[in-house]
Amino acid sequence: MKNGKIKIVILAAGQGKRMGGDMPKVLAQVKGKPMIKHLLESVEKSDIKEKPIIVVGYKKDLVINELGDRYHYVHQEELLGTGYAVALTKEHFKNDGEHLMVLYGDQPFTSVKTIQKIQDKHLKSGKKITMATVKVPDFEDWRACFTNFSRVLRNRNGKIVRTVEKKDANEEELKITEINPCYFCFDSKWLFEKLQNLKNDNTQKEYYLTDVIKVATQEGIEIESIEIDAHEALGANTKEELAVLEKFAV
Repeated sequence: MKNGKIKIVILAAGQGKRMGGDMPKVLAQVKGKPMIKHLLESVEKSDIKEKPIIVVGYKKDLVINELGDRYHYVHQEELLGTGYAVALTKEHFKNDGEHLMVLYGDQPFTSVKTIQKIQDKHLKSGKKITMATVKVPDFEDWRACFTNFSRVLRNRNGKIVRTVEKKDANEEELKITEINPCYFCFDSKWLFEKLQNLKNDNTQKEYYLTDVIKVATQEGIEIESIEIDAHEALGANTKEELAVLEKFAV
């Protein structure tokens, strides 16, 4: 029985300063509708029927008023990174919810099919982590939107060993064209144990959710992955990236 085993956490706390406005980033519109609403439509059409948990922050009341009472909300007062944000949802997994899927309110094109694929792969494999990856030929044209995504590092056997944020990557790592959109599904008990010990020794001084990949590798835990279409990973942090989303929206 799939339903009830997985709960979705949607990160939606950012401001979106580089878009030039003063609104929460997830309320920026694509085809006349806030980005996060595009994502929520896909979530609602999936067979994950547990009420999604949305992590809100900057001007949270605007987001809550826009979306209504159909969701659980968690307030992130300090923007200390994705690992910190997910850790705030722990209370919602104390009594139920064996698995936690992470999605993003500023990546509106995540499809029902991809949500299902991540769920099915995760439950079938029994792994602690399942993640989506995207392969691109280069970072030209609209794919320049992916320049700032973390790179996926694999060993000689093709197994994922870690990801590296662009700001922390060396010259060789920046040449890697397999990227991490950060769509994950985790064994929730394992994840919250690891989040307690995350370090912020990086250029941003943030707690990266992606660091649990390295932790898993160090513990000898194999990471499951699926490849998804590049368009589904598109998100927006700037006006230019928002224009790209508008171009591809249907």
